[in-house]
Amino acid sequence: MGRTCLKPAKHEGIHSIKKREPKTLSTAHQDVVRNTRRWLEHMVVGLNLCPFSSSVIARDQVHYAICDATTDAHLKQFFVTELQRLLVTNENDIATSLLMFTQGLEEFDDYLDLLDWFQQLLEQAELTEEVQLASFHPQYQFDGVAPDDLSHFTNRSPYPTIHLLRQDQMTKILAHVSDPEKIYLDNIETLKRLGRRQVEALCPWGK
Repeated sequence: MGRTCLKPAKHEGIHSIKKREPKTLSTAHQDVVRNTRRWLEHMVVGLNLCPFSSSVIARDQVHYAICDATTDAHLKQFFVTELQRLLVTNENDIATSLLMFTQGLEEFDDYLDLLDWFQQLLEQAELTEEVQLASFHPQYQFDGVAPDDLSHFTNRSPYPTIHLLRQDQMTKILAHVSDPEKIYLDNIETLKRLGRRQVEALCPWGK
């Protein structure tokens, strides 16, 4: 299968955010970044749901990109552009990227369809050994788990979000973790100890 062409282009509805220039964004997009950063601070880092995230957030190495577009062409170009940005940028500047979608993905099934499509694009570009995708959504639902289970909140974010992770970074990090599966199990226990009321207070979008 041929490689997907990683050619950047600018399209209406696609907004890439320079980490240190949030004031150049519209008020609506400033809110998207602010709410996402608050989620990272209070949930992901605050509850230590991802023990690897605190350092890149503290060093301002997270890149935020917002997509208002809904057409297939614009969604594809957005994904390809952000993939390329991550790959050509030194990891000390951009360690990881968060792609946030503001339109058309309110239904979790629609989001999963987009996630599957992006995974296919990643495979077509032969980049699965360089980048992996992590998924987050306001109504995230693990398959086969009761709808009211608190575990879903480990992946519930303010906006439909796809996380681009550098595969080599994850390999290096996980090499020092004896039981990676235990992280997920520990996260569930953390949420259970907090209780539903406090978890929903931290994630009001996920009720």
